[in-house]
Formats: sequence, structure tokens, C-alpha cells
Amino acid sequence: MNKEQNPNNSENLSEDTQSQKINSESTQENSGNEENKEKDIEKSPEEKILELEDKLARTFAEMENQRRRFEKEKEEAYEYGGFNFAKEALTLIDNFERSKQILKSDESIKDSEILNKILEHFDIINEDLISIFAKNDIKPIECLNKKLDPNFHQAMMEIEDEQKEAGTIIQEIQKGFTIKNRLLRPSLVGVSKKPIYKDKKDEENKEELDKK
Repeated sequence: MNKEQNPNNSENLSEDTQSQKINSESTQENSGNEENKEKDIEKSPEEKILELEDKLARTFAEMENQRRRFEKEKEEAYEYGGFNFAKEALTLIDNFERSKQILKSDESIKDSEILNKILEHFDIINEDLISIFAKNDIKPIECLNKKLDPNFHQAMMEIEDEQKEAGTIIQEIQKGFTIKNRLLRPSLVGVSKKPIYKDKKDEENKEELDKK
């Protein structure tokens, strides 16, 4: 008889254990809720208001930062969205200039009336392109007889010149452009340098003065 009652006793013990576990979890949950309530009770209304104001201020600040970032990105996209297209379009001007040079060097039509008319039409088309670019704030960089500026010019060669100060641009190899004051393409230029013999002569004169 005792053996037959053992399974029931085991089941009863299991149920008691589960009941104790549930009671324990419930007690812990209630304890946690009570602690949170105590914390809330400890805060005065003024402290709660200040906390809410701080959270609101942080939220508004983040929203303002996001708005400014969006406005900046929108402005840059509007102003410089055609940057790559404009840069590629400059090849039209380059090709016109190359074509002019090729025609001018063609001995079969050199100094002919036909050549002069063709060049006149080329100049008209080139001026129209420059005008269209200018209306879209794409402007050529003026560089001749100016000091080399690495922000807008790229020196391709040095040319000896007694009359120009060293570093002065005396040849424009390829015209540079800006778009809304931003560099679109640098000017490829040749800059002046003092002749070597002049440098030697200056050194000799200096040595003679030092001897005196």
C-alpha cells in the first residue's frame, strides 16, 4: 500500500515546488515594482519637471541638428549636382581649341579665306559655350601674368624669362574653370623662371661685391 501512494506524494511535492517558485518570482517582481515606486516617490515634482525639460531639450536639439544636415545636403546637391556633367562638358571647349590649332597648322588651307571663315564660326560657337557656362556659374580661370596659385593652377613646365618674376604664369596650356567658386578643373600652365646664365652672373656679381 505504501508503494502505491509514492507517485501521488511525488506529484504533490512537484506541485508544491512549482508553487513556491511562482510565489518567489511574484515576490521578486513586486519587490522590484515597489523599489521603482519608491524611487519615483523620492523625486519631487520639480525634479520630475526638470528631467522632462532636459529630455525635451535633448530631443529638440537632435531634431535641429538633423534639419541642418538635411538643409546642407540639399543645398550642396542643388549647387553641385551637375559637377560631373559640367566637368565632362569642358571637353567640348578643349576639342574646339584643338581643332582650331590643327586647321591653323594645315599648310593646304593656311591663310586662306575658307580657313578664316571656319575659325570665325569656331570662335562664335566657343563664345556661346562660355556664355552658357557662365549663366550656370561655370567660369574660366584667368591666369596669364599672375602668380602661380596651387589652388587653381597646375604647373606643367618652366620657361626661362628675364622680364618676368619667377613663378609668374606666362603660358596657358589648358584653360581651368570654377563652378560657384569651387574648383572644377585647374589651369594647366607654364611658369617663368630666371635664366641659368643670369643666376650665375648674379652670383658672380655678389662674390665680387663681397670681396670688395
